[in-house]
Amino acid sequence: SLGQNKPILCDVEMVKQGVTKRMIEREPLCFLNDNDTIQQAKQLGETRSMAALSSWTPFLKDSVVLIGNAPTALFRLLEMLEQGADKPALIIGMPVGFVGAAESKEALWEEHKKLGVECITLAGRQGGSAVTAAACNALLRCNRGEWY
Repeated sequence: SLGQNKPILCDVEMVKQGVTKRMIEREPLCFLNDNDTIQQAKQLGETRSMAALSSWTPFLKDSVVLIGNAPTALFRLLEMLEQGADKPALIIGMPVGFVGAAESKEALWEEHKKLGVECITLAGRQGGSAVTAAACNALLRCNRGEWY
């Protein structure tokens, strides 16, 4: 999907900014700071990271999802997929932190085959925006035959 001009969906701006732009044809998408996201989060009493995923729906099919910061976004994505949302081609799920990060990545690893979605993740609390973007960039370089 990375080589086919499919959408790249990011949980936070830091992940979006970390994707090497010269290797992609379309700008990665991040809805975290959109007014609709902010209003929805307030109305529903949920995190903006969770609310932003409702804006992902039209872009999910065959996309590449990058979650490097928000375990709540990863949990919400898994819920959406279990409820029949279109499947991304790949989820790079590497949120960092003490609250929910390890659990969200474990849930991704446990569920990805049943959901029919490929994933890249790592165990434990480690991860983050830089690691997530780096994993995406490594795949982009491989697609272009840039081996360094």
